[in-house]
Amino acid sequence: MKKRILILDDEKNICSSLTYALEDQYEVLSATNPDDAFEIMRNEKIHLVLLDLRIGKVNGLEVLTKIKEIDKNIVVIMMTAYGTIESTVQAIKNGAFTYLTKPLNMDELMVTIAKGLEYQSLNEKVEHLNNELKEKYSYKGIIGKSPAMQHVFQLIDRLKDVDTNVLITGESGTGKELVARAIHYSGSRSRENFVAINCAAIPDGLLESELFGHQRGAFTGAEKDKIGKFEFANKGTILLDEIGDMSLNLQSKLLRVLEQREYSPLGSNEVIKVNARVIASTNKDLRKLISEKKFRDDLYFRLNVVEVNIPPLRDRRQDLPMLFAHFIKVYNEKLGKQVKG
Repeated sequence: MKKRILILDDEKNICSSLTYALEDQYEVLSATNPDDAFEIMRNEKIHLVLLDLRIGKVNGLEVLTKIKEIDKNIVVIMMTAYGTIESTVQAIKNGAFTYLTKPLNMDELMVTIAKGLEYQSLNEKVEHLNNELKEKYSYKGIIGKSPAMQHVFQLIDRLKDVDTNVLITGESGTGKELVARAIHYSGSRSRENFVAINCAAIPDGLLESELFGHQRGAFTGAEKDKIGKFEFANKGTILLDEIGDMSLNLQSKLLRVLEQREYSPLGSNEVIKVNARVIASTNKDLRKLISEKKFRDDLYFRLNVVEVNIPPLRDRRQDLPMLFAHFIKVYNEKLGKQVKG
């Protein structure tokens, strides 16, 4: 399939002569004003634009910026009879591939177009390879090519369809909730709710109600029935974040729920069956808490059927370049910038 070139010049005779010169090798379209050109670019796949620096009273550098907003991959070759070093530098900064001075040398133009399209093709291949690497070294938004993170990805893959309790350990900020979400959304329960609750952020007196719900009048302020997180996560997954901060009293109740696979909301005799996968996470050393009598060993073994440890970034520095590139891309898109790493 022929590559498609758009000529944008306010002189019709230049558009006609360039079309005649190029149409044997390329599919050529032309426009004499920017609005028509933008409309063409929105409706057609344009590979390269030959852009005049001055289109009537319109500055071609402003048009160049707009072209890149429509499609950043379009190769733009500037043409002008008024070439200056300043305008050339500014055009390159704005994303032009190169700059040609009128009257155009057709042999030079042909070579430049071929080089521009080759450059575009190479960029597309690089982008494709980057996407393949991103898929290879990421899992549901988690990024890492270090052996430690590849091991985490393997564990996620093994656990996603196995309904067993999982304990995710690691320091604050290592991505424990991301791993829990990856296990849920890549597995057989992905169509159901994922519910996360931070056990450290809710006072102990309210945490039981949050987990198991309550009946109206169960305690002061309980003005209506409320379903708990376990019920809301039915058939899905519940993440008990910062489980190490849960009180011993509530640990006992949670242990019974995990053993019996059922519970009753506060103030109710109704028995509700538990059909939710349980994932717990902590940044604390639970074994140490057990030795200090601050965490139940039977609950620990009930939760820790499989442990997934997330290593801190200082232990996987080879992941840094990928993380830098990821966040530069995210915030470029968010803030409309073009910062490069």
